[in-house]
Amino acid sequence: MLSLFQYNWQVREDWLQWCETLPVEEFHKERTGGMKSIRETLIHIVDCELLWLNSMLESKIVFEARKEIDDLNAVKAYSTFVKAHTERFIKHLPSDYENVIVNVTRRDKTILHFTQKKILAHIITHEVHHIGQLSIWAREMQLKPVSSDLIMRNYE
Repeated sequence: MLSLFQYNWQVREDWLQWCETLPVEEFHKERTGGMKSIRETLIHIVDCELLWLNSMLESKIVFEARKEIDDLNAVKAYSTFVKAHTERFIKHLPSDYENVIVNVTRRDKTILHFTQKKILAHIITHEVHHIGQLSIWAREMQLKPVSSDLIMRNYE
């Protein structure tokens, strides 16, 4: 499980570096699809990782500066913060994590039940999904997207 997170984090880091080459306006520009901008999509990826991580923890992790994320460096800091907590969690997973049930209360107060394994798989695929959106936007700007080719990466 950790190796797939390492793959995602490596691709995310490459996208964050890629964004350094963008004019600030392009980073913030409203777009069609996804979370409406490159900035918001990257924040959303990290938000979801933290949200689901917190669903599996007894005490919640809070990124105090979350509401002040307005530039690329702040997105990078948020990503680094969440990655460290997620990595620590994964490294200490119980051997039966595929059977550990997590109860998630929705806004409408219904309760859903997922295993830790399913939540971790969701975090992984959620990021892959949004990385595809970033690739489309890069091509729309006539820029080469970050390669997300898993087989060609050394991420472990």
